[in-house]
Amino acid sequence: MSKPDFYDVLGADRSATPDELKKAYRKLAMKYHPDRNPGDDEAERKFKELNEAYDCLKDEQTRAAYDQYGHQAFENGGPHGPGGRGAGDFGGGMGDIFDDIFGEFMGGRRGQRGGGGGGRARGADLRYNMDISLEDAFEGKKAQIRVPSYVSCDACSGSGAKPGSSPTTCGTCHGHGKVRAAQGFFTVERTCPTCHGRGQVISDPCQECHGAGRVQKERTLSVNIPAGVEDGTRIRLAGEGEAGMHGGPNGDLYIFLTIDTHELFQRDGADLFCRVPISLTTAALGGSIEVPTLAGTRVKVKVPEGSQSGRQFRLGDKGMPILHARQFGDLYIQISVETPVKLTKKQKELLREFEDASSEKNNPESSGFFSRVKDFLGGL
Repeated sequence: MSKPDFYDVLGADRSATPDELKKAYRKLAMKYHPDRNPGDDEAERKFKELNEAYDCLKDEQTRAAYDQYGHQAFENGGPHGPGGRGAGDFGGGMGDIFDDIFGEFMGGRRGQRGGGGGGRARGADLRYNMDISLEDAFEGKKAQIRVPSYVSCDACSGSGAKPGSSPTTCGTCHGHGKVRAAQGFFTVERTCPTCHGRGQVISDPCQECHGAGRVQKERTLSVNIPAGVEDGTRIRLAGEGEAGMHGGPNGDLYIFLTIDTHELFQRDGADLFCRVPISLTTAALGGSIEVPTLAGTRVKVKVPEGSQSGRQFRLGDKGMPILHARQFGDLYIQISVETPVKLTKKQKELLREFEDASSEKNNPESSGFFSRVKDFLGGL
């Protein structure tokens, strides 16, 4: 019985690209996989044909030979003939599709396996929460922090082996960190039980770290906080996290900033807002007031006569610095007209005289409002 055409087996054109071949193979391999068709001999036969076809066509050289000579190219002990990689070999095409379908659930693709480095896991990232004042965010600062963490063992230089000795290659996995075991039609790859994925074993562990290659220690670090940082800003210190096991690379340290509430200023991005109470006479007659800035200076603001409560005055470039720039935001002064309290008898008499002498043009907002109320009620 002659073998079927490999392209027909995959349902692909002869002009198909490698990606199109792989896509076709993957689709059919999942359809006819023995686990999905238990006891189905026909599905098992098609699955083997798919594996043999893709194993041939995925390689440029064997595909070129097949395109020119067909199955005769692999007779007499060729790579796909007797003694070559046959349909039952899962080291070729099925190995690729196994990685594609199940690789993410098995801890990564095969190409990520490193000889002797599988167990040198990267250290954990650390988080440090820091509270700073609005003044610190305005000026920037250099802070010292103390961080409890795992650091590389000085005694063994992170190897985990006793000084004077060194780790040896694992005899079970031969330094790969993983072992393979055949289970029916599958070849399952697992972490080596002897070296736990490291690829090396320590026969004489370091007495300081007990073979871990790291010890727990509190470190003092210097952190530069740039001017203009906002609440929630994250600063990354690369390599300042926990040391990895058995000499693995360090993780990172992430510093999350929280800016404390200020007693005078409220912040909105690069702009600052300050509420300033003024007297009734200043609002009515006009005048000038001195307002503070976050830089520690004072600025005079002219208040026009007849200013109402809630009016804002903009002071350009008096706000927060913009991070990594030379510009500043603005400072907005919002006045709040304060009603006098605890009046003396004389003050009350003067206010009554003022009220008697006032007219609607002195109070246009209230006059206009009550006029609209009157019209509204009259309409009802």
